[in-house]
Parts: sequence; C-alpha cells; structure tokens
Amino acid sequence: MIEIPPVNKIDIARSFSMAAKTYDQSAFIQKEIGQRLIDRLDLIKAPPQTILDVGAGTGFLTRQLQQKFPQSKIIGLDLAQGMMQFAKSKQPWQLWKNKPFYVCGDMEQLPFANQSFDLIFSNFTLQWSFALEKTFLELKRVLKPNGFLFFSTLGPQTLIELRQSWTDSITHVNEFTDMHDIGDALLKTRLNDPVMDMEMITVTYSHVKQLLRDLKATGARNMNLTRAKGLTAKNHFEKMFQAYEAFKRPDNLYPATFEVIYGHAWRAISHLHREEDDGIVRIPADKIPRLSV
Repeated sequence: MIEIPPVNKIDIARSFSMAAKTYDQSAFIQKEIGQRLIDRLDLIKAPPQTILDVGAGTGFLTRQLQQKFPQSKIIGLDLAQGMMQFAKSKQPWQLWKNKPFYVCGDMEQLPFANQSFDLIFSNFTLQWSFALEKTFLELKRVLKPNGFLFFSTLGPQTLIELRQSWTDSITHVNEFTDMHDIGDALLKTRLNDPVMDMEMITVTYSHVKQLLRDLKATGARNMNLTRAKGLTAKNHFEKMFQAYEAFKRPDNLYPATFEVIYGHAWRAISHLHREEDDGIVRIPADKIPRLSV
C-alpha cells in the first residue's frame, strides 16, 4: 500500500480556488507538460466520443482538448469550485459550437456513471490523491471498454533544491510518490498495457523568491498537515535563501527541478474474463478448461 502524507482536501480546494485568477500567468511548467501530454494522444487512432479532464483547473488544457477533438463531448472536473467558476467564465460565446462542460468534484469519488468516457486525461493532478489505488479504480470505473487513460504527475525529486534548502525539521515542501509505486498502483487496477516513463525538467529563476511566487500563484502551496501553522518567520526564509545559494548556477540562475511522470493504459474486457464494476473477474463455467488426471 502506498503511503501518502496526510493532506486536507478542503485546504487543497481553497488554495486552488484562491489561485484561479493568477494560475495561468505562472503555470508555464503545467502548461508545457500538459501540451506534451496532449501530443501523446496521437497514439489514439479513433477520436474519442466522450472525454473527462481530471484536474481541469482554469480549463486551459480542456479547451486545448476541445480543439484537438472538436466533435467530442468533454467534461472538465476539479476539486476547486473557484477554478471551475473561472473556467466557465472563459467559455466561448458561440452557443452552437461544442464546448466543454465543467463539474466541481473529487477524483476519488467521481460523480459519473460507470463506463461513461472513452478517454480520461489528467495533467499534474494525481499527486493530490489521498489513495492512488482507489483513484485509479475510480478512473477505471468510469472508463469505457477500449477507453484510454493518459496522465502526468510529479515524482519525489520535484523541488529537491527547495526541499534541501529548508534546514529545520518542519515540512515545507509537498511530498510526491515514486514512479514505481505509481506503476504498482496502476497494475493493481488491471488496466491493460500500462506504460510509465519519466523526465527531469529544470526551470531557472533569477531569484528564489520568484519560485515561491509562482508556487503561490498556481495554488501549489505546502499542503501537508505537518506543515508549520501560521506564518514562517522572516529569518527562516533568509536561512533558506542562503542555503539555496549552494545550487546557484554559473549563469547566476537558481534551478528548480521537476520530476515529471507520464503514464497511460487502456481498459479492455476479455471475451473469456468478464470483469464487473465491483472489481471481481467472473469466468463463464463453460469456458473453464477441464483438468486431465
């Protein structure tokens, strides 16, 4: 079982709701990875009729999906109500065209019927899951037979420089799950042909304060329940800035590492093995081979 540090969903929803108006201005890494994830959808041969964007945020990538699949019906889902309200405000005015529909909801308890979507897309969202196996099972539940799941998330080397620069015993940076543990959770759902890969991306800043401002502007604050309560003292920030100097590059820029994990799989139902929505695989009695004595 994967152990995820405790996080309060109310805190997550509130933080991202507050960041709705500033998110797109600072979410360049999220947008870049999201576009790379959308490019991977070229693996799908037939356009999906129904698409679910889990963690849709401001709807930036949801609208990109609509452009890529103009005939598809797309639903964007996010835990933060403020994000969904902002996404709705960005809808095109043309009423006669297909446009995404937005729902505020929890990816661990999706408000959709079984086998509703041909494609589930999720960019930079699964790292906020309390129980990754449960989340994958829930995504599988609403995925149609022969439907695809494509996602990106963050690995434990993300913001390693910032993590190591905090020298006190308090948790200042969110914890992320290892790619192998994510793959194990995906395998346990019995989705077909799961594929995982990873890349390290380094973003540079002229000052560490810019990194902190971007994290705040995108809502990606420290969400761990073990974080310090109240404001962090100024002298603690100064010590962190001094420690971060060890990572300063020859060009006088400060690096911030992001370990980006990609995954995709699809749901297929065998003619011999019928899997019900309760997760139990049932084999017809006439298909069970006789044992020779």
